[in-house]
Amino acid sequence: MELENIQNIYFVGIGGIGMSALARYCKLQGKNVYGYDKTPTKLTKALISEGILVSFIDNSEDVVSLLLEKEVTQIVYTPAIPESNNILNFFISKGFSVVKRAKLLGEITRNTTCLAVAGTHGKTTTSAILGHLLVACNMPVTAFLGGIAENYNSNFISNGTSITVVEADEFDRSFLTLNPDIACITSMDADHLDIYETNHSIEDAFVEFSKLVPKKENVLYKKGLPLQGQSVAVLEPADFEAQNVRIENGGYVFDLKTPKTTLKDLQFYLHGHHNLSNAITALGMAILVGSPPNCLPKALSTFKGVQRRFSYKIKRNDLVLIDDYAHHPTEIDALYQAVAEMYPEDKKVIVFQPHLYTRTRDFIDGFAKSLSQFDEVLLLDIYPAREEPIEGVDSQLLLQKITAKKQLITKEEILPKLQSSSARIKLLVGAGDIGEEVSKISKKLSKNG
Repeated sequence: MELENIQNIYFVGIGGIGMSALARYCKLQGKNVYGYDKTPTKLTKALISEGILVSFIDNSEDVVSLLLEKEVTQIVYTPAIPESNNILNFFISKGFSVVKRAKLLGEITRNTTCLAVAGTHGKTTTSAILGHLLVACNMPVTAFLGGIAENYNSNFISNGTSITVVEADEFDRSFLTLNPDIACITSMDADHLDIYETNHSIEDAFVEFSKLVPKKENVLYKKGLPLQGQSVAVLEPADFEAQNVRIENGGYVFDLKTPKTTLKDLQFYLHGHHNLSNAITALGMAILVGSPPNCLPKALSTFKGVQRRFSYKIKRNDLVLIDDYAHHPTEIDALYQAVAEMYPEDKKVIVFQPHLYTRTRDFIDGFAKSLSQFDEVLLLDIYPAREEPIEGVDSQLLLQKITAKKQLITKEEILPKLQSSSARIKLLVGAGDIGEEVSKISKKLSKNG
């Protein structure tokens, strides 16, 4: 694939968070950008407003009407698209060049200084912090994010093209197609066992990814992982370490020790030690790529967060409503640590929507343990995403294992259940379509105040 020779790019699954960032980049490069997705969303509406033609009908006749020339057209698809998709199969049958999203990302970053953020948790927040730090330090960066950064209201940051920030996605081993100059691994917990089958297999893939970086010292990793490079930690000895951590004015203040210097009294306003670790990692990568250390403290203090990553929707004396994307037991543990640290005395109720039948099956005991830390659990049915149901795997099975006060509810019951709950801290959590309920619920609860 030679991008300079491509005039047209068609994205099958253009509404995906990673795909839409790539579509925006290609549009900015002067390409004709088109795409298909199953349903309209805020993201697809934004793409259309930016001049990208998006179809919501899986019909090859719509594609024929575009009269795309094979020789100057590239088809890009996401692994989330089913094999039965008519548009994708049309392009394949007609001999178009068809590649996965990761291949295009690898091609875009090939001639840049590529900063790749890997890990089963923390990729999006770390990438967003890193992209923001580089922009604030006036570095020539393009960042492709897996979430909407609050500072930019976008999953795409464009401030030059010499440096690229990308999320290195471990799903279907696609991160092994990248050419990273600097990389980090934030976590290596078991996940995607439908792809990897064993914990050992996923660890091997991360080790293989880390070896793609030419210089070992340009690999940052969370201390304790079986990797080589430079370690990152909060309140324990490491190459990049958060020291003297305290909470002031609703955020963290800390000192950053690096191999060469110490930056004093940095301010960071995302909660949870997991987010503090993400910040240390992003700061380390910014330093490795050449950001002037003296610009980093102010840059970090102005980072506003990522939508659906510990996002405050309501913050009052009588009610706190938090929206979060957590969909793995480790992420729910991190979420609980954050709310318990900020609100130790308050009762906490979590609405949780499990994501994928396979993930629920593989980590059901872990989910039960992490959810049981909350005072009350309101559990939704499993969001299937790309999967077919698995016999015997459902939310009722998970509910039985939870030891806290618990109840299985429908999406329609979320609002009345939260309205009747005496808990001050209310959380809406999951990676499925629960995110679409957040705005409506927060508006209704705000009116009660």
